[in-house]
Order: sequence, then structure tokens, then C-alpha cells
Amino acid sequence: QLKESGGGLVQAGASLNLSCTSSEDTFNRYTLGWFRQRPGKEREFVATITWSSGTAVAGSVRGRFTISRDNTKNTLYLQMNNLEPEPTAVYSCAPSTTSLTRKEPTYEYWGQGTQVPVSS
Repeated sequence: QLKESGGGLVQAGASLNLSCTSSEDTFNRYTLGWFRQRPGKEREFVATITWSSGTAVAGSVRGRFTISRDNTKNTLYLQMNNLEPEPTAVYSCAPSTTSLTRKEPTYEYWGQGTQVPVSS
């Protein structure tokens, strides 16, 4: 089971640090990913990280978002800086057995997500 947190209403240009925690120790063996879903759109890839902290980030957020993990705490993070104005996007995390994958179907299961509305 996954639980995302850290979302909330912010103004454009602000920062947020999202977290994703799991009660399963096996969480640390997986590649982990962040995806987001905007209103009326498909879920899209944001960032992914291997168990040894190799990373890949979507071009649209490169330079502003950073993915990291703390395997001792079974926790995944997404540091988001210089947020751009947009209606509420729901950010979700998920594990995958495929290293550094950007493809949604390769992820095993999903948390409920955390909402991030950014006002202008």
C-alpha cells in the first residue's frame, strides 16, 4: 500500500516536496516512479528512480523537479521547484520491476495520489 502526501495549493513559482511511503520492505527493491494526471488528460510520466538512485526525469520538468528516495524509511520524494500555474494535478507514485521505465503499464500498483493546484 502506498500513501502520497505533501500536496496543496501554492502560487506559481513556489516549491513543494511530495512524499510517498510504503509499509512494505520490498518497496526498496523496486524502481519507483512519479506520474501526474491533469484534468481531462491521461496520466503522464514525471520522474523515476532505481533502487540505487539512478534517475530519469520528463523533459517538461527537467531542471525544476528532483526525484530521490530514502530506502531506510521506505520513502520516495519529489522536490518540485518553480511550479507553473495550472489547475489541480494529481501526483501518484508507483513501483516497477523495470528499471527507469517511463511507461505507465509497467508500474505495478498506485497510491491514491496527492493534489497540487498551482495558482497564477
